Amino acid sequence: MLRKIIKIDEEKCNGCGACATACHEGAIEMINGKAKLTREDYCDGLGDCLPACPVNAISFEEREAPAYNEEAVLKAKAKKAPLPCGCPGINAKAIKREASVFAKTASIQSQLSQWPCQIKLVPTNAPYFENANLLVAADCTAFAYGNFHQDFIRNHITLIGCPKLDEGDYSEKLTQIIANNNIKSVKVVRMEVPCCSGIENAVKRALMASGKFIPWQVITITTEGKILE
Repeated sequence: MLRKIIKIDEEKCNGCGACATACHEGAIEMINGKAKLTREDYCDGLGDCLPACPVNAISFEEREAPAYNEEAVLKAKAKKAPLPCGCPGINAKAIKREASVFAKTASIQSQLSQWPCQIKLVPTNAPYFENANLLVAADCTAFAYGNFHQDFIRNHITLIGCPKLDEGDYSEKLTQIIANNNIKSVKVVRMEVPCCSGIENAVKRALMASGKFIPWQVITITTEGKILE
């Protein structure tokens, strides 16, 4: 039958095992250090595994696949009988997978190097702006894109805001920051939704008003947490 089912990009997969842990149906297993959809009939198509993946290696696709077999899933879960004490049975593979996930997540640290980071609150002159690579991001992007700290905040001075919820225009303050400091580059990260164009336009106006020629780029994040090419 034609239905929505997950797709795992093995090249992106880093083998952390978070998706296998997040899959309540047991459709995903770790094989040779990579996540595999081993039971298509166990995949319910709800995508609990998607937000768990730190490298966005999982997506949805619509294709021919066996129907979701809830009865088979329940039977498989029933086989994992609890111990007399009520604890779940010990599974060496599961323990190894959990340990791997813990090791991965424990090593993830915040890359934010300054405070505050809200455009409305940040001062226009601060020592951290000297020779800074500036990141101006819509605040939703950090929630939509799982690896935001590593891919965007790292080695950047970060300014965030929401043009739809915040009152006023960011361009005046951004102009002061760019004009009064030695900014090396500007990266704008926005969502694909129309209201996010406000933060992109504010940066454009600020760059023009500053009178400086600074390398800059715009990266757009989809509501599914992917970079829009």
